[in-house]
Amino acid sequence: MIIKPLKWLACIVLALIAVLAIFLIYITAIDYKPPAQTELHTNNNNSPILKQGEPFTVTTFNIGYAGLDQGQDFFMDGGTMTRSKSKGQTETNLNAIANFLSDTHSNLYILQEVDINSSRSNHINQVEKISHSLQGYSDTFAYNYKMPWVPVPLTHPMGAVQSGLLTLSTFNSTSHIRFNLPGKESWPVQLFELDRAFIESRFPVDNGKELVMINLHLSAFDKGGTIRKQQLDFLEDYINQEVEKDNYLIIGGDWNHSLPGTDHNKFPTKQEWPEWLQPFPDTFGPGDFQWAVDPNTPSVRTLDVAYQEGLNFLAVIDGFLVSPNVDIADVTGHDLNFENSDHNPVTGNFILK
Repeated sequence: MIIKPLKWLACIVLALIAVLAIFLIYITAIDYKPPAQTELHTNNNNSPILKQGEPFTVTTFNIGYAGLDQGQDFFMDGGTMTRSKSKGQTETNLNAIANFLSDTHSNLYILQEVDINSSRSNHINQVEKISHSLQGYSDTFAYNYKMPWVPVPLTHPMGAVQSGLLTLSTFNSTSHIRFNLPGKESWPVQLFELDRAFIESRFPVDNGKELVMINLHLSAFDKGGTIRKQQLDFLEDYINQEVEKDNYLIIGGDWNHSLPGTDHNKFPTKQEWPEWLQPFPDTFGPGDFQWAVDPNTPSVRTLDVAYQEGLNFLAVIDGFLVSPNVDIADVTGHDLNFENSDHNPVTGNFILK
């Protein structure tokens, strides 16, 4: 009497294993494997040339796929959620983000976690929405997350994801290239992780030089920071090569490190330093490069719980690293109280010497 139920149980277990095996084989076969460098398409690239000596502004903003508003948590940070609360909430967040960008009037925007067609953001094309709201800007998009189905967490899976980096500009550019960053998790974990990258944008300057603008989003949840170290080593080598060309460099975005010149103790919290956050290494890069950060405005909050003022751990992980031939006129962190994203945007005012 017991044997027959055991056989049924064994059949069910074997069937589940077979389904899992087929799924992993399929995902491995179609896994997004970008080359080391990919030339990117740019829309509306008919803007005026950048001028040496004239101030211009750059805003970096990780928009959190317009799904990580005040009321959200995130499973990788200790919460439970992966998707926006609803399509209506996604649209509310995205409209607020687009309005902020339009009202800020920056010359350049470098955005991270911008979805094109993802379950977590109700399949809204955020690149299209933001680009249409910023008439007169060129726009360049690069994937860093492209997966037909992310099955975790099992109770509320993230689902399909198509997401990446978006650079918008009022200046004429000569090229935009996606650089693949090194460092991968082990199989099969890496199948469902981001394919980290940065966008290199080259803008000719009227003195014959180039402004090289980097839009980056480094890893966050790699244990021990080993992948982040590989990415920073790669970036350091890249910077050293560009320095030899005597160009202007601005590297900005979401560094996923507590940035130099900032102190998290300025921001009241009831939480301890989160495991995923690391201090930025003192040994990185040429010594004459400068950090452009706002130490008085937090740019990120923890996501293990919904946002409550005075509860969540806050830090500055978004900002810019600039070459010594770029003058930092001003840096402003915009305190949006994390209403529509888990990040606050940061604007730098720069002058090319």
